[in-house]
Amino acid sequence: MKLSINNIDAFIFDFDGVLTNNLVYLDQHGTETVCCSRADGLAFEVLRKLNMPAYILSTEVNPVVTARAKKLKIPVLQGLNNKALALKSLAKEKNYIMDRILYIGNDLNDYYAIKACGFSVCPADSHQLIKDIVDIVLKTSGGMGVARELLEEILSIDFIKILHNN
Repeated sequence: MKLSINNIDAFIFDFDGVLTNNLVYLDQHGTETVCCSRADGLAFEVLRKLNMPAYILSTEVNPVVTARAKKLKIPVLQGLNNKALALKSLAKEKNYIMDRILYIGNDLNDYYAIKACGFSVCPADSHQLIKDIVDIVLKTSGGMGVARELLEEILSIDFIKILHNN
């Protein structure tokens, strides 16, 4: 099946290394912060306007992931030991077809989730084993507008048309 917005039931995003630059900043109190791209925020707004489901899946439970998902207005599933199993459960619950799910991941904990989905993408700075199995390696590194490149450059979605005509 050809990668097209019309062939996708849902977009699944890993968090660390995809929607962030894979770095964590700690202050003297142990509070974590991360770096995310505002360009991705606009991409998620476009997905909402297109009525395309999008989710964040994360291995760890972290308030920064919750906060970013809330800001992006998308659901987040956290604390997942087995992302592939979580994806299959989500697909069953929402009646998505696994071959029509697009997964964006960057590291080895995404390996089996990527293999389980019909479409797969990774940022430019992903682990080499992930680059070897995905359909598309983006030019953009994690946290630098991965969702934006995926929608605008790969799926050829016209943001101006979507944002201003709906």
